[in-house]
Amino acid sequence: MKLSAKNTFFSLLVILIFSSCARNPVTGTKEFMLMSEGQEMALGKQSDPSIGAEYGLYDDKVMQDFINAKGKAMGKISHRPDIDYQFRVLDSPVVNAFAVPGGYVYFTRGIMAHFNNEAEFAGVLGHEIGHITARHSAKQYSAQMIGQIGLMAGIIASEDFRQFAQEASQGLGLLFLKFGRDHESQSDKLGVVYSTTIGYDSHEMADFFNTLNRLQGDSGSSIPDFLSTHPNPVDRYNKVHQMSDVAQNVVDKNSLKVNRNQYLRMIDGLVYGEDPKQGYTENNYFYHPELKFQFPYPNGWRLVNSPQQIQIVPEDGKALMLMTLSGEQTIDAAAQAAVEQFKLTVLDSRRTNVNGLNAIAMVSDQVPKDEQGNQTGEAIRLLTYLIQFNDFIYIFHGISSQEDFSRYQNQFKSTMSDFKELRDASKINVVATRITIKEATRAGIFRQVMANLGVVSEDLEELSIVNGMEMNENVEIGTLLKTFSKPHNRPVSQSGGSNNNQPSNSTKTDTNSGSNTQPGKIGKIGKPSGTTTGGSGTKTDKKTGGGSIDSTTTDPKSTTEGKSSDTLGKVIKPKSSTNGSKTKTKKKKGGN
Repeated sequence: MKLSAKNTFFSLLVILIFSSCARNPVTGTKEFMLMSEGQEMALGKQSDPSIGAEYGLYDDKVMQDFINAKGKAMGKISHRPDIDYQFRVLDSPVVNAFAVPGGYVYFTRGIMAHFNNEAEFAGVLGHEIGHITARHSAKQYSAQMIGQIGLMAGIIASEDFRQFAQEASQGLGLLFLKFGRDHESQSDKLGVVYSTTIGYDSHEMADFFNTLNRLQGDSGSSIPDFLSTHPNPVDRYNKVHQMSDVAQNVVDKNSLKVNRNQYLRMIDGLVYGEDPKQGYTENNYFYHPELKFQFPYPNGWRLVNSPQQIQIVPEDGKALMLMTLSGEQTIDAAAQAAVEQFKLTVLDSRRTNVNGLNAIAMVSDQVPKDEQGNQTGEAIRLLTYLIQFNDFIYIFHGISSQEDFSRYQNQFKSTMSDFKELRDASKINVVATRITIKEATRAGIFRQVMANLGVVSEDLEELSIVNGMEMNENVEIGTLLKTFSKPHNRPVSQSGGSNNNQPSNSTKTDTNSGSNTQPGKIGKIGKPSGTTTGGSGTKTDKKTGGGSIDSTTTDPKSTTEGKSSDTLGKVIKPKSSTNGSKTKTKKKKGGN
């Protein structure tokens, strides 16, 4: 008797499930798993170079040695001690840490600037190693795969279900968000166990998580508890404290370390915020001190500068400007390559002059088509400027729907036609904001003590978060405090010195110069690899396949695991861009 297609499908599904179980290293229980340990290792090795290339590695040997030592020690006592764990500090101001399968753990310099002691760092380190030891990426991958199989089974089995396939897919997304929160809670528990085992007070980890709630409140972007991929920070705070009490019942509590002063001395001189040498904005102008160019952009538009692509988006999200570097040798070759790469239909093309620089300006359409040549979506229109300056060819694309193009064309042209050489020394010689550690010279509340140390009023609130203290919290004389090497939250143009412009730690050898002259300066544009005309490297946490000039940008790892990659391909229609803000972490003062 022949099996129906539906019965055959379910039979194969049952065989797949029962043949794909593996024992979890942490729980010891058998779990459904479609990714082998070998595949995990391969994924980590594949992801690591691209992550380092995308965001850059922060050059600080003392800090790197510290992370390596603590990470290796924790890896040895973890549930998967045989993994060759690798630890990196990324040159990003975003406050985050994340892990990818195979033993790779990343900390941004942004999160390193916000830790206030070694115990806080150790707790987050344990949390990230916990994601690896519990095989959370592999489980998430397997759950997503079987969820899709189950969705297909429902479509096969039920005529009614077919009508609701899209709604069911959305429901699966919500289901796996909950699955992610469970992972986070398990990693919190492992963070407590691992950090306690290597001798740190994991209560500090709880206090660190508690500050996330304050940061979300400050930014106005508090994540709803139900849809959050992380446990609500308040719940996390209480649970981690409870788990810490349990873990410390079996150890000598007096032997547990916090090491506040040691940690603060180590990060003295750490670059804070964005790197102006890689590009910054001021008064609706973008300046690039290293490549020595500048251009204006429209008032009210948001500029996002990622490693090899600048994106400028209006509030309504109905247009998009991109600027990148070409890998071609001549301006004509660059124009031709852009037309071919993005399958553009050129409506007008002419040679022009932009502030004394050779340029080509062209208007073109892009019509999305399938393999049979049928139009699959709305056509878009582009104004493109290719400008030759020094050793590079700079490409601007102004993109909108055909219907909206006339509305934005003048704004596109105003930006592109005012590209010019940067000669102002005060814009070129911008210095980085760095963390500078100082001792409180008097006792008092935080606000007063910091003002006595010369901190400007505009920086007080941010420094209260960075130091993990409330504005009215009492500070004892001699307490080590983080300050900024120069005013950070108001514009400062300078060709030489600055307020507190030298970090107090004269032994720092890192070569990073970054920061911003006012809040919100984002990222860096790098030199082209020569592999594509449009460049590549938009920051994103998910692979987009064949590639696109994309109108969305995300910073390293809004989730705790994964990898970063993106390429350029066809131009896509502009869409609204969320206004991300820097997530900085306020920390508890802690002891020595």
